[in-house]
Amino acid sequence: MESYEPERLTPVQLAAMRRSLTSGRGALTRRSLLRASGMGALAVGGMAALGACGIPPAKRADAGTASDDHSDKEKEVAFSNWTEYMDVSEDEKSRPTLQAFTKRTGIRVKYTEDINDNVEFFGKIKPQLAAGQNTGRDLICVTDWLAARIIRLGWAQKLDPSNLPHAFANVSSQFRTPDWDPGRAYSYPWTGIPTVIAYNIKATGGRKVDSVTQLLDDPKLKGRVSFLSEMRDSIGMTLLDQGKDPGKFTDADFDGAIGRLQKAVDKKQIRRFTGNDYTADLSKGDIAACVGWAGDIIQLQADNPDIRFAIPAAGYITSSDNLLVPAQARHKNNAEKLIDYYYEPPVAAQLAAYINYVCPVDGVREELAKIDESMASNTLILPDKEMAAKSRSFRSLSTEEETAYEEKFAKLIGA
Repeated sequence: MESYEPERLTPVQLAAMRRSLTSGRGALTRRSLLRASGMGALAVGGMAALGACGIPPAKRADAGTASDDHSDKEKEVAFSNWTEYMDVSEDEKSRPTLQAFTKRTGIRVKYTEDINDNVEFFGKIKPQLAAGQNTGRDLICVTDWLAARIIRLGWAQKLDPSNLPHAFANVSSQFRTPDWDPGRAYSYPWTGIPTVIAYNIKATGGRKVDSVTQLLDDPKLKGRVSFLSEMRDSIGMTLLDQGKDPGKFTDADFDGAIGRLQKAVDKKQIRRFTGNDYTADLSKGDIAACVGWAGDIIQLQADNPDIRFAIPAAGYITSSDNLLVPAQARHKNNAEKLIDYYYEPPVAAQLAAYINYVCPVDGVREELAKIDESMASNTLILPDKEMAAKSRSFRSLSTEEETAYEEKFAKLIGA
């Protein structure tokens, strides 16, 4: 396999790349098009697919050990990821950072973009994991709530810190200790996904929109507001607006947020809940303001100067996509080396310049500035201290909570 060092893309090339990614259907992006579970795991049916009913958790000892690892003899690693979540060359014929990894280490990466939806992907690998079998993948990238479930079931291998010096040293404090994997014993973040308020300044008549209260109550926005069909994002942002902590909320707090959104639905303040096409509506001005994902907004701004974003004073929700080594993976050591590679600042910068989501790697700003100064100063990619301080995570849910909450949310959005 031919390999070469990562090329430095110019701002002009990056702009062209972003336009190619955001052309058609009003700039649909990887995250907006394929986000998590479409309708928040689509409630009862989707949650049943994820439930642990009838599936005994694997024992930690069964998750694969060093003696089972074939990394030394088989210089390869199989990596499953989402689409448009890896840098590509300008001619779209190669993946520079992956090829540079192969050139340096001799480890060939079998890279597959076969994750289109968390629920669907889990359905693919669950039978093998439950049976204690190799999934054929050494590294997977899944959203935090699914990562939490896989770890809880004992289907992820504990990582070896000695293979992860850059990751251990450089993971930013914002992502270092999630409640579902304290100390990052089983996972490392690939990207952070901020949920923010976005608005079209032309559609709002020049007015700034910077709170969920405005979205839900401003009569000038009636019928031109959208929220996300991902439960954790829409409920989390509403909880924050109500002065509640999404990391510690109660059943009563959740019901209060549902009730708050239901009132806005009933009075037709909210036009709809969407997971894949708010970007088109926002760009055209059909939606004046919405709750949206930061990476989408960055890409929309490349083509539409009227698109703006705001971080509410109450705070915002950040989720993450995370790298895990599945139980019984054949090449754990190789997978750990690949994880660590993406925590080297020059490599992390090139990845961040392509995918436009929050980079979880400290020390990357100077490297990103070499590629594109505007990206290095964009707080949606590299949050400053003030923005990071406002970031909140939606707490882990028990299986029972997950089912109950998704049912209530599905009823709210008409799923």
